[in-house]
Amino acid sequence: MKKQAIRTFWHLFRGYWNSEHKWKARGLLAFVIGLNFASVYLLVRINSWYNEFYNALQQYAQESFWPLVGEFTALAFLYILIAVYAIYLRQMLQIRWRTWMTDRYLAGWMKHQVYYRLQVLGSDTDNPDQRISEDINQFVTLTLQLLLGFLKQLTTLGAFGVVLWNLSGAFTVPLGSHEFVIYGYMFWFSLVYSILGTIGAHLVGRRLIGLNFDQQRFEADFRFHMMRVRENSESVAFYRGEGAETVGFKERFAHVISNYWQLMRQTKLLNFYVNGYAQLAIIVPLVLAAPRYFGGAMQLGGLMQTVSAFGRVQDALSYFVESYDTIAQLAAVVQRLATFTEHMETAGALADGVTHVVAVRVGGVGDAASGLGRGVVGNGDKAAQAAAGALALTRLDVALPDGRRLMRDCTVTLPKGSRVLVTGASGAGKSTLLRTLAGIWPYGSGRVTMGKGSRALFLPQRPYLPLGSLRRALAYPSTVAGTDAELADALRAVGLGQLTSKLDTVDDWSRILSLGEQQRLAFARVLLVKPDWVFLDEATSALDEPREQAMYELLKARLPEISIVSVGHRSTLFAQHDEELHLAGDGGWRLQPIG
Repeated sequence: MKKQAIRTFWHLFRGYWNSEHKWKARGLLAFVIGLNFASVYLLVRINSWYNEFYNALQQYAQESFWPLVGEFTALAFLYILIAVYAIYLRQMLQIRWRTWMTDRYLAGWMKHQVYYRLQVLGSDTDNPDQRISEDINQFVTLTLQLLLGFLKQLTTLGAFGVVLWNLSGAFTVPLGSHEFVIYGYMFWFSLVYSILGTIGAHLVGRRLIGLNFDQQRFEADFRFHMMRVRENSESVAFYRGEGAETVGFKERFAHVISNYWQLMRQTKLLNFYVNGYAQLAIIVPLVLAAPRYFGGAMQLGGLMQTVSAFGRVQDALSYFVESYDTIAQLAAVVQRLATFTEHMETAGALADGVTHVVAVRVGGVGDAASGLGRGVVGNGDKAAQAAAGALALTRLDVALPDGRRLMRDCTVTLPKGSRVLVTGASGAGKSTLLRTLAGIWPYGSGRVTMGKGSRALFLPQRPYLPLGSLRRALAYPSTVAGTDAELADALRAVGLGQLTSKLDTVDDWSRILSLGEQQRLAFARVLLVKPDWVFLDEATSALDEPREQAMYELLKARLPEISIVSVGHRSTLFAQHDEELHLAGDGGWRLQPIG
């Protein structure tokens, strides 16, 4: 990896090990490393056993055969036990680390509406769901696999390097009238061979990093496109859009296959190299040790011990050659997580141009919902007039990301009980104004002040129904639903009495209910929440005019003091409101009585 990649990896790696769980994590890691050290010690013992066993065979020492078999059985049993628990405890550490990272990323993704702001910013972060679910898992798994593998191979190198040095003896190289003696020549040969092999593996396999990165992205895009069709299956079916969607599937799948072919070809070259490298390492120790064996300086047991030790040293020194594909996968995952982290931090740090405050009396602090209430002011502030429940906009500017202003210098006070209809041509900024009032739109300036204790609820055109029971969908965004009687009463009031027996039925309610039924369910939420202010963004667009009128009159009857701000195009909405806030689309606006 390059220096930047190493710094990025360290930034992702260090968090868990310095967290509130650090001592448990470090202790478990140390125990796993200790088990790996113990397994290396047993391998050294088994290597020594080779010498004794094959010497006994060469000498036809039958009396030593069964004791040596018993010794091997005991060593093998201990090795198996240690190896199994080393993997089990490594997986325990893996799931704890993954849980910590997932919680951290989920918190960062949801905080300050980062999940929404990433779209507003036009970020090139693709498929955040995959990065949180799959990339974190791969990062933890591959990191532990490589880290523990490296430590084990480093220990193996130290233990078997000494064994190989002692077994290989000295090699005399005649050069003219002089002779050069190379001590531990098999160790030095293995070292040089591995260094050259590692360099070669990098040259052959370095393209795998970029290809693995692209493969994950193309796979996620293909899966996301299918998910989009599933979520909008009815619209696709009405349009008879199967042909167009199939073309889209094939285009995205073509990217998957094309990149995978490149990945296959590059992996094929790397496999040719790695397997040729490994097979050559099998015969080399026999060739190097043969002169001493045939010269009588080494018995069969010594030869087999030397071959085994050479193999262990070679495996340790060749760790990066054999793990290059895994390293390439980890580098791609690190790059994806680093990009995602950077974009989340950028979105989270995006300053809100509009200040949201709560006007309070001296000694008290008001409450507000749905993003209203990020600051506090006292009676002496200009916004103190809002303490009685009014909504005050002070020098409010609403803009687009490119800087174009949709509303300029708007200063109005909407008293408690207001009924305001926001009008304007398509693209004039009506929905963007509601986003600004909700505190989720970062582009603009000015101040939005809401009175002490006021609660606000925003209803978008397409209500969001979470997966789960109807009870949960009805109570959303609260996690605590009302009583069965309250829920049933709200459903009957909006004309959904047929659903009262299905409160605990778990299903995909956004698929089962029509858009009109979903919008009526959203009105039932208003009856349950009883907000002081409700903001409706085309929230009755799927209802017929009589049903629309019934929903507005229901709010007035059940919640007579509620304040309503609506966005809509129907002329029938004028009868349900007292004032009109018209947006010109170029920054101009006017607030005037209706009628």
